[in-house]
Amino acid sequence: MTMKEGPVRELDVLVVGAGFAGLYILHRLRQMGLKALVVEQAAGVGGTWYWNRYPGARCDVESLEYSYKFDHDLQQEWTWSERYATQPEILRYLEHVADRFALRPDIRFNTRVIGATFNEETLRWNIGTEQGDQFSARFFVAATGCLSLPNHPTYPGQSSFKGKVRYTSHWPHKGVDFTGKRVAVIGTGSSAIQSIPVIADQAAQLTVFQRTPNFSVPACNRPLNADEVAKTKVGYDHFREHNLAQSFGFNLTLRNESAQEVSAEERAKEFERRWTQLGGLHFLGAFDDILLDSEANGLAADIIRKKIREIVKDPRKAELLQPTDHPIGCKRLCSDDGYYATFNLPHVDLVDLRSEAISGIDENGIHFGERFSEFDEIVYATGFDALTGALLKMNVVGRDGRRLNDEWMHGPHAYLGLMIEGFPNLFTITGPGSPAVLTNMAMAIEDHVDWISDCIQHVTEQSVAAIEAVAEPQQEWMTHLTEIAEATQFTGCNSWYSGSNVPEKPKAFALYVGFANYRKHIADVARNGYPDFCLTPEVATA
Repeated sequence: MTMKEGPVRELDVLVVGAGFAGLYILHRLRQMGLKALVVEQAAGVGGTWYWNRYPGARCDVESLEYSYKFDHDLQQEWTWSERYATQPEILRYLEHVADRFALRPDIRFNTRVIGATFNEETLRWNIGTEQGDQFSARFFVAATGCLSLPNHPTYPGQSSFKGKVRYTSHWPHKGVDFTGKRVAVIGTGSSAIQSIPVIADQAAQLTVFQRTPNFSVPACNRPLNADEVAKTKVGYDHFREHNLAQSFGFNLTLRNESAQEVSAEERAKEFERRWTQLGGLHFLGAFDDILLDSEANGLAADIIRKKIREIVKDPRKAELLQPTDHPIGCKRLCSDDGYYATFNLPHVDLVDLRSEAISGIDENGIHFGERFSEFDEIVYATGFDALTGALLKMNVVGRDGRRLNDEWMHGPHAYLGLMIEGFPNLFTITGPGSPAVLTNMAMAIEDHVDWISDCIQHVTEQSVAAIEAVAEPQQEWMTHLTEIAEATQFTGCNSWYSGSNVPEKPKAFALYVGFANYRKHIADVARNGYPDFCLTPEVATA
């Protein structure tokens, strides 16, 4: 897309995205006295929590952990209502943050970046938007989020459907009433698993089209009581410190024993406790080798398959809902509220797309296998072009005319998930090469924002014009990352972690497993003066 011409606005830093990352880095940059602007495609703050308003949407990390730690007063004044916050509550929180720190005047909404080119003469980024804005910025920060570019599948005849089409990734703000409707949900990832029970409560008929069954565990959500909130607030520093030292940046209540070394009775008891009392991602903390050892992983997976058979009364549905072709945790473990029991309802059906693929959609409904069903509404719960999609959508061009889309044609490569060789002064928050979505994203984001802000401060004070990742250390980092991942269960399947949900996208697992180790590494890099980066000094002027 060609950028429109317009007056150029000079900035120290341009940030793309006004979610958790964009809000915090704007706050940090303003504290540093820099001229910074955030551009945001949406009409308001919130990032993924602005767009993902589908029924039942909530976070799978506990509210008291999935929140900012950078400001003591903010932690004390905000009170979460539930163990796992819903989308509306998280959005209210982020709106509160934007207002509390008066961030909105430096955010331009309804603005989408369509081109960003590094000028090698000025050592600045020239950035254009679809709305005709032109910016020149010394630093360019992508706070675009890991799950922000929807994955929209295509089917023959899709556009001819005369009913309503919904996307969980772009839900109507006023909500949707499915009362009396015949509804199709395509997909069984996290957004589908959260929304299907809610849609089933309203719809006259619900048909779920499943390609790959996913492991899901009851969230065990509940209201937070005043005493536990007060206790956490009193000890918030220790609470945060403990979580930051964990492998995934939040408390998995990890039991430091092998699943294979305890008795069958003790193992069953612990899994039952995780299923009925702790719930969600805590299930993976039942034993310390579930994500490392295939046999231990199989023991955990067997428990969930057994639970599915116990809950779902129809043997056909129960069989289809049991994941059998991938380890538990290889795809992000889902948290639910009555998902499996929903398939006991007489008006809820399940279609296996592996045996009855969708062959087309016409004005009245969906053709699949040898069958056809009419629908009033189709809901696409088909996830995101994760990690790289939003970055590549901006058409970024670095040194020597190098296009990021070409550089990542065979998979992303970046140094520490923070910078990319060939793209000076471009920073990525929770980008490929970092722990990103394997963590409590709120904490991962804060770490990256602090590192980037400190780096900008450092190069400015040291009269450095540009900082850039170097090719060899970058490649060594990606090799190191792969070696760690291959020692776990994370690479044992096709998942959105590796881009397998997006047709023609290169399949590459580009996540660092081990949040605490990663934090230590990037802190050491900063403390040692950014070795393995190329720092270009400013040219003195007469």
